[in-house]
Amino acid sequence: MAPTTTHYINKAAPGAPFFTPLQSPASGTALDPQPNGKPIPRLFTPLKIRDVTFQNRIFLAPLCQYSASNGFVTPWHMAHLGGIISRGPGLSIVEATAVLPEGRITPEDNGIWDDAHIKGFREIVDFAHSQNQKIAIQLAHAGRKASTVAPFLHLNANATLVAGGWQPLGPSAIPFSEVNQTPNELTKEEIQHIIKAWADAAKRAVAAGFDVIEIHNAHGYLLMSFISPATNHRTDEYGGSFENRIRLTLEIIDAIRAVIPDGMPLFLRVSASDRIEHLDEPSWTNQDTIKFASIIAEHGVDFIDVSSAGNHSKQDFSNPRAQQEYAAEISRSLKDNGKHGQIFVGTVGGITSGVQAEKYLQDGVADVCLTLWVSAQYFLVSSIVLFLYDWILMLPIEIKFVWNTKLRPLNVLYILQRYMPFIDTIAFASTAFISSMYFFKHKLSYLRPSHKSLAVLT
Repeated sequence: MAPTTTHYINKAAPGAPFFTPLQSPASGTALDPQPNGKPIPRLFTPLKIRDVTFQNRIFLAPLCQYSASNGFVTPWHMAHLGGIISRGPGLSIVEATAVLPEGRITPEDNGIWDDAHIKGFREIVDFAHSQNQKIAIQLAHAGRKASTVAPFLHLNANATLVAGGWQPLGPSAIPFSEVNQTPNELTKEEIQHIIKAWADAAKRAVAAGFDVIEIHNAHGYLLMSFISPATNHRTDEYGGSFENRIRLTLEIIDAIRAVIPDGMPLFLRVSASDRIEHLDEPSWTNQDTIKFASIIAEHGVDFIDVSSAGNHSKQDFSNPRAQQEYAAEISRSLKDNGKHGQIFVGTVGGITSGVQAEKYLQDGVADVCLTLWVSAQYFLVSSIVLFLYDWILMLPIEIKFVWNTKLRPLNVLYILQRYMPFIDTIAFASTAFISSMYFFKHKLSYLRPSHKSLAVLT
């Protein structure tokens, strides 16, 4: 009898404009049931918002790269985002992307004010979708904090005309600091132009294929400077009362919601507080954000991404956990008001481990953890070891990884040592020692042989 022939076929990802292997389920998806019989940590449970399902609750926060040319993304952005996307965060958010040229933070920021910008973003989106991953874009206008230079050149310098700078705009003629330019106060006609620009940018984001849009309403940029009494001294319908100060943001939300598909999630990032309560002057506080969250939910925002500060040069950063405290208060209020589920809450800042993130979710601080730390881990070899230790061993979870990779936690350190001989020796030795202590503490429960064990790297 002739031997049976098995045909192993490397299937293509459906719909991709190039060949790449099918990733199903998506990298970052927890095995269900878990081979070890343990419950899936909340961090790796799916979350559905409108028509989009995220395979886990680890979202990549927007990370400005200062690497665009006239608003056009470059191969750098594909390289930067591609490696992160393939590792399986629930959602990757493309950095602050200006809706108008004068809305860029620096001359080298991304832009989406022109139809010609769509093509570059479409290529990034196509890659994300080829990996069965979700991707968002953060739409932004820097307002009075525009026309600065990349922070690695100088932390607080204006971009001169020679460097491609321009005159910034804001709700009032109040500079961010003594060394920043004083913005021109926006006229009502200019405000209407900006609202239209946000809607047009949202249309382009849809055309590029993004799964989610996030509105940047934080960190002292245009919309944040409008909602805060510390920076908005207007006397017309866009200034004065709380209702007037949030008017521009609501008009932009409505304009965007009107031009995007009903099933497309709309996020909004907000600075929960100016963090200047120590000063004797009006400011935006978390109590304002709690009120604001319920209002934006009624206008069609599905997710509030809770950050803080950035609107005042005298802000107080003495509390490293302030943002989680703000998010917890917002979550409690939404649950008390019956709005939780209509709008979800994300927390960001200082989240450096899976254990920490899981605790925030279990404690009801938020529904999602956004992290900048995840991306940093991918670029620093020593940190990769620490990252793997923490997320594989400290938070026992087995997931699908890219290309159906199957790695037993027992072998992770061996593989890194075998194939990455340039790993910092001290970092490796320290991690190996800590890992050994953890193994012995838990009676070697992770050493059971299993061809189904998968490594976590998200």
